[in-house]
Amino acid sequence: MKKLNRILAFDVGGTKIAHAIVSREGKIITPVEKAMTPPTAAATEALFRQVIAQYEREIDAVAFSTAGAVDNQNKKIIGGGGNMPIGYMDIDFPALSDKPVFLENDANCAVWAEYKVGNAKGFENIVMLTLGTGVGLGIIVDGVLLKGKSGAAGETHFRVRHGNHRRCACGNYDCMEIYTSGKALNIEAKEVYQDDKVTSYDVIEGMKKGDKRAVHTFENWQNYVADAAVTFADIFDPDIILLGGSMAQFIDYGKVEKEANQKIVVSPFILRQARFENNAGIIGAALRCVWAAEGRQRS
Repeated sequence: MKKLNRILAFDVGGTKIAHAIVSREGKIITPVEKAMTPPTAAATEALFRQVIAQYEREIDAVAFSTAGAVDNQNKKIIGGGGNMPIGYMDIDFPALSDKPVFLENDANCAVWAEYKVGNAKGFENIVMLTLGTGVGLGIIVDGVLLKGKSGAAGETHFRVRHGNHRRCACGNYDCMEIYTSGKALNIEAKEVYQDDKVTSYDVIEGMKKGDKRAVHTFENWQNYVADAAVTFADIFDPDIILLGGSMAQFIDYGKVEKEANQKIVVSPFILRQARFENNAGIIGAALRCVWAAEGRQRS
């Protein structure tokens, strides 16, 4: 099989679509270009085709990091498209190019990027939580990405409280996601401030000024993140847990690591912020594409 040296990688989200050419080593070798995610699946597919046509002669494969669960053949989205355009799941990704096309969930791409060339390099057991509007979860066990029987492993939609206190986007109540996401911080702020207009931005700005309510709100949210770390540490016994996404930069890593390691029943783990932010999906998609195309069982 031909060696893959240049991969056109896309990172597809509900708000934006980014793309760049990435080397087999995970280096971005062209400027990252971004576009707003079109409102329809047809327009989204047209955008993909336009970009691929522009680069198809100079690449060896196309890789997509995308919201939603992806099947184990890495060809189709099978669920959880979230705020993607209606019909997005039905796009025939392999038909977009004459070159090999690879598709993977965005959280899986992010953890693979960190494993291969990021802040988890050198470790074989990794959990990564991406703290954005929702919460993405990527897991590597003994150097193998955990996918599950259908490709959908790694969801944070399980109860962490009872009482139907907060309804999650999945339709259930009191899921881990609705306590550890960026949206969760917004909810926490409204509850503490007793003000429906307050936002997570107000909390962060208030923390910088030493506002006690802001500090209290953030600590409540951070405690839920710490509880999530304890949960996944006890289940997967990782070497390292990474936190990524827009909210990860504000975490007190020393405090959370110490407190979480005092609660777990397995050996201690390292807690770090993920290295890659906006480009994690692009890098991870390309690296997973190389891994899949060249038939490696562990790399």
